[in-house]
Amino acid sequence: MSGGEIAALVAAGAFVLLVLLLAVPLLKVGRTLDEATLAVRKTHEGVGPLLRDAQSTVEALNTQLVQVEGIAKNVNSMTTNVAAMTAVVSSTLGSPMIKAAAFTYGVRKTVSDRRDADAVRAARRKHRTDRRAVRGGSGSGSGSGSNGGPSSGGAGD
Repeated sequence: MSGGEIAALVAAGAFVLLVLLLAVPLLKVGRTLDEATLAVRKTHEGVGPLLRDAQSTVEALNTQLVQVEGIAKNVNSMTTNVAAMTAVVSSTLGSPMIKAAAFTYGVRKTVSDRRDADAVRAARRKHRTDRRAVRGGSGSGSGSGSNGGPSSGGAGD
């Protein structure tokens, strides 16, 4: 055997060893590709029913949206009608009601003021008579208020 043949034999052995070392990962990669192919196939088979369900859901949703749109239009027209009615009621009844409320407030205030004034006058009269009774009983003949002049219970009391 010559040196070239030995080198060829060593190179062939190294090549066999390389093939054996690379065979294991290549087999694993092949199995991984098979599993990936199966996963894609199963996904492809499962997508059809999902898409059909999604399509039926979207169709039902569109039907509901059409109904909601009709309801929204009706609510919009009702809102417009209520706003117009409110304007009419406000213009026809609002001003007279405000005037009536102001009038009744004025009447109540006047009656209350008169009651208060009557109560003040009655209290003043009572106070004057009480003071006269006290003076009349203790100051006999001193001329303090019985001379016909202005009485001591004037507006300042």
